[in-house]
Amino acid sequence: MELRNDAQWSLVVPTSMGVRITPENRAGVHSADRFFLQATSAETNVASVVSYLGEPAKVLTAFVEGSPIAALIKADLRKRGMAYEGPEIPQGDAWGYRHQFNIADSGFGGRAPRVWNDRAGEVGRELSVDQFDLDRLFGDEGVKILHLSGLIAALSPSTSQFCVELAKAAKAHGTVVAMDLNYRATFWKGREEELSAAFHTIAENCDILYGNEEDFQLCLGIEGPQAGGESIDSEIDEFKAMIGRIQEKYPNAHWIGTSLREVVSANRHTWGILLWNDGEFYLAPLRDIDVLDRIGGGDGSVGGVLYGILQGWDVEKCAQFGWATGALAATSLYDYGQPADEKQVWDLWKGNARVQR
Repeated sequence: MELRNDAQWSLVVPTSMGVRITPENRAGVHSADRFFLQATSAETNVASVVSYLGEPAKVLTAFVEGSPIAALIKADLRKRGMAYEGPEIPQGDAWGYRHQFNIADSGFGGRAPRVWNDRAGEVGRELSVDQFDLDRLFGDEGVKILHLSGLIAALSPSTSQFCVELAKAAKAHGTVVAMDLNYRATFWKGREEELSAAFHTIAENCDILYGNEEDFQLCLGIEGPQAGGESIDSEIDEFKAMIGRIQEKYPNAHWIGTSLREVVSANRHTWGILLWNDGEFYLAPLRDIDVLDRIGGGDGSVGGVLYGILQGWDVEKCAQFGWATGALAATSLYDYGQPADEKQVWDLWKGNARVQR
């Protein structure tokens, strides 16, 4: 698998941006009266790892014209070092378009985090290829990696087709295509046949596939575990067996991976990653991590793996870095990791939490 060496953009992500509202001091949503608001999306969570470490990244999205929430999102993307482009769509009346709201608390101890999604009228549902010049993006400017998520690919019929066409255009121009399957039952309900076809087409064009066992079974129809097993060791063994079936169905995939997580409490998890590259496995075994807010940990892990691939690292180094960037995201109330530099990430991997002077 080769990356373009003449590309302006290291990473491009299509996404539907919104805002997340989180209670202060780990309170529950229903009992809180003070909240922290941030711009968010799964795909930009991934891209943040890459952009904070100096690689040029671009976001393809849609905005509500004249919206203060749109202005907040644009400022946030600029702060994270990401470029963006996309249509400005008029709101219409008070019941027209808007950016999604994600309302979630962080939980504490034995009280689990709770997430409530409010996506009615979401402007990103209208994304389509006719809003972008794909020949300019993938041809003239050039892109090393296009990263897609199952969240944007399943958001609406329009975004499903958008992601299919992006994957095809990227592949035609020599861009590496990555996808985190991110299955969500609420997105798939009543659309199973349509989305199975779209995800299959995208996966056929993918060089990098990421997801857990359920993602691969429900999104791509890959045969799952043959026998029940609840231990993490059996989960790892079953995923290794699945990788062979995934690669047989999608022979263009050179990288296949999954994050591993066991929840001890809302603020203590065990965290690992299993990554495969052209026949070579690497397991970053589960280790305890402290969790300030778990949302975005998986995205952070993907971002670290993609950063490693951009640097030309081997499977072991990519997996270790992805483990650490996922763990880093869990140390922040933001949904995304904000690595200061590579050293901070490697210190996390090595367990070096001593003060840096």
